[in-house]
Amino acid sequence: MRRILAALLLLWIAPGHAAEGWERFFELSFGDLRAEAAEATKAGQQGLMLMYHFDDCPACARMKREVLSRPEVQAWFKARFRVIAIDTKGSNEATGFDGRALPEKVFARERGMRASPSFQFYAPDGRLLASHVGAIFDPAEFMLLGEYVAGGDYANTSFAAYKQSRQKRGS
Repeated sequence: MRRILAALLLLWIAPGHAAEGWERFFELSFGDLRAEAAEATKAGQQGLMLMYHFDDCPACARMKREVLSRPEVQAWFKARFRVIAIDTKGSNEATGFDGRALPEKVFARERGMRASPSFQFYAPDGRLLASHVGAIFDPAEFMLLGEYVAGGDYANTSFAAYKQSRQKRGS
């Protein structure tokens, strides 16, 4: 039933944003991170990436328009992560790895998400791998964030240091 409601919601929202293409960046969500992680594992993905956002967030809108709508960004992330949107002002249910179902706004707050957009990357077993607070308006830099997590560098260095070392190497 939840899948049907999510599909209907996307059909209702999508016509107003059809030209943007960013909605293809996100998966239709079950609302349960354990189920999402199982789907990611089945698809050979490394885990989940959650984007915390809200409808009237100007930085979120710009990022969706300038970064998430790009086919190369969508393809890169979908190959590695199951990408889920969490509305920081939403009341739809989100179930964490601990099995607790909470309204999205409470779910986001309990995970320390106070700014939008923000991103969290999770391993399929529910371990939080990395977090990033704030928008990234450069598609290459956003994919670099994904590479930082997918390559495991999050375990040894900050994203800022990783990004700086990549710039020094010229890659």
